[in-house]
Amino acid sequence: MFNEKQIQVLSYELDSSRIKSRSKGNITLSYLEGFDVIETANKIFGYGNWEYKITTLEQVSQELNQNQNHIICYKAVVQVIVYDHTHAKQVTREDVGFGTGIAKTLADAHENAAKEAVTDAIKRTLRSFGNQFGNSLYDKSKNHQTQNQQQYAQPQQITQTHNYNTPQQTQQPLQNNHTPQDYASLYNLGLTIMEQGQNLVVVGDDIFAKKDSIKACGFRWDGNRKLWYKPLEQQAA
Repeated sequence: MFNEKQIQVLSYELDSSRIKSRSKGNITLSYLEGFDVIETANKIFGYGNWEYKITTLEQVSQELNQNQNHIICYKAVVQVIVYDHTHAKQVTREDVGFGTGIAKTLADAHENAAKEAVTDAIKRTLRSFGNQFGNSLYDKSKNHQTQNQQQYAQPQQITQTHNYNTPQQTQQPLQNNHTPQDYASLYNLGLTIMEQGQNLVVVGDDIFAKKDSIKACGFRWDGNRKLWYKPLEQQAA
C-alpha cells in the first residue's frame, strides 16, 4: 500500500517544533494544529492521494454563560481515505471529534463549534497513521516539551498597559519575584499577568473561555471591574 519512502517518513520521531500546548484546568495538553496535520498528509501521501468525508456533523449542546455568550458543542465523525499512487488500493479510517464555539451571536458560535469538531475529527483519524500525525502525543510516558514552553525560561518584557476604569491605579509589568514560570500555562494561552495596585490581574483575549486555567492559578473573578485578580500578598505567600 505505502511505498518505502512513505513508510520511512511515517516511522520518524515527531519533530518537537511542531508540537503546541494548551492548558485545561491544571493539566497541560500537547497537540498538533489542524493545518499542520493536513499539510503533513499532503506531503506524505501526495496531493490527490487522500481525502476526508464528513459522515456526521451534529449539535450536542447549547447554553448561555454568565456573560450572555452562546456556548455550543458539535460532534463530527470523519472518514479519511488514503490511496496508493495508482489509486488501485486504499486504506479507510474513521474517528470522532468535538468542538465548542463561544460567541455573542448564535451564528458565530455554530460556525466555530462545527469547524473545530471537523478539524478535531480529522486529526484524530489521521493519528492512526502514526507519529507524524501526533499519535505519540497520547503516550503519557513521554515528555513532549514544546518551543512555547521553552520560551518562558526567560522573563518576558511587557510594555502594554490597559485601563480597567480604575485611573487611580496603574499597571506594571510582572516583576522578577513573580516569575513567568509561575504562570506558564496562562502565557501558553496568550494571556499576560500584570501588576495593578496591590493585585495581579490577567490580561488577554477570550478570558472567560480560559477561566478554568486562570482559576487553577489562584485568580478570582471581580464582577464589578470585570477582571481576574490575585492579591500580591497571596502571590508572595
